[in-house]
Amino acid sequence: MNRNILIGPILILLGAFLFIRGDLHFSTGSIFVYFWPSLFILPVSIFFHWLYFGVLGRRGVGVLVPGGVLLAVAIVCQIAMLFDSWGIMWPGFIFAPAAGLFELYWFGGRNKWLLIPINILTGLSLLFFAIFSIGAVFGSLAGSQPVIASILIIAGAFLILTRRKSSI
Repeated sequence: MNRNILIGPILILLGAFLFIRGDLHFSTGSIFVYFWPSLFILPVSIFFHWLYFGVLGRRGVGVLVPGGVLLAVAIVCQIAMLFDSWGIMWPGFIFAPAAGLFELYWFGGRNKWLLIPINILTGLSLLFFAIFSIGAVFGSLAGSQPVIASILIIAGAFLILTRRKSSI
């Protein structure tokens, strides 16, 4: 395996992180503080996927469930740690079991009954992501309340004053 394939993305992510957190004093402790999901959770997820794709094959399709769950958890935790966005990213933990079950569905016997919990968990997760993301956006615009109020008044007046073409 080519080392550049592994080291290249790590260097890109580290450089992007240093741009985002310019005031960071780079030390071993800061690496553990910000990258613990990539250091501890992601390798276990990769191990489960390697176990299925490299060793067990179709016999061990069940290892994809914890592999998918841990992969989703690692991504959610890593994004939340880098951007300090736990208040927005927590619905990813609802999505994590859906990701594991979807891998079981996709690579397993395509049991259609698995789609029920997958769709319920995915829908709940997307609903909460939308609600908390919109709340965060409006929360950051709290200082510009007169501007938002003006936009809403103008949009409402525009809707009232414009005529619909009748379809007779």
